[in-house]
Amino acid sequence: MNFKPERKIPILYVVATPIGNLDDISKRALQVLEEVDLILCEDTQVSKKLLNHYGINTPVVSYHQHSRLKKINYILRLLREGKNLALICDAGTPGISDPGNVLIKKVIEQLRDEVKIVSIPGPSALIAAGSISGFPMNRFIFLGFPPSKKKRKKFFEEISNSKYPVIFYESPYRILKTLKELSSFINKREVVVCRELTKKFETVYRGTIDKVIEKITEDKIKGEFVVIVSERGYC
Repeated sequence: MNFKPERKIPILYVVATPIGNLDDISKRALQVLEEVDLILCEDTQVSKKLLNHYGINTPVVSYHQHSRLKKINYILRLLREGKNLALICDAGTPGISDPGNVLIKKVIEQLRDEVKIVSIPGPSALIAAGSISGFPMNRFIFLGFPPSKKKRKKFFEEISNSKYPVIFYESPYRILKTLKELSSFINKREVVVCRELTKKFETVYRGTIDKVIEKITEDKIKGEFVVIVSERGYC
């Protein structure tokens, strides 16, 4: 009797990578990055620093927010051909305030039963910041990056009215502008602002928003920021 070998289902691994300190990566993540056929990177030059640090020579290809449908179709074709792929971003967990979720949605829509999607969990800036905030974090809201132009007032009003702590990200170029705008909505509420988490110059600012703005203004503004606003009524 002839038996057909069981067809192996290709895997798309969603792999969390360090948000700063290169030692913050699991053995399982390193094993996956070494064994897959191809690594999908937000920025290949940034990812090469991590891969070179651990001597991983797996081929890489860029996939980011500006990638066109042609690139997504190329990735889908690789999965159909049975290739195992790993999706990583510059720092943290792909798909969390990151274009990775667009690709994952396409894989689910077009290859639902043909591909297995596996999470390789690890670092996340919002979780790292929440864990040291000192605020009750059994429930919280994450809002990603504030809108750069339209709907900013609505964004700040949502924070102001929240019954739970609110976490959002901001760039060094807009952090002061954003905090100053936010201050008129939350008055003297407590905030925690984290800069350069896990890196050499990691800094955590705590206090009322006016005090935090004052402290940040005195320092060199560098790196990505995570902002946590205490819930309404917290003191």
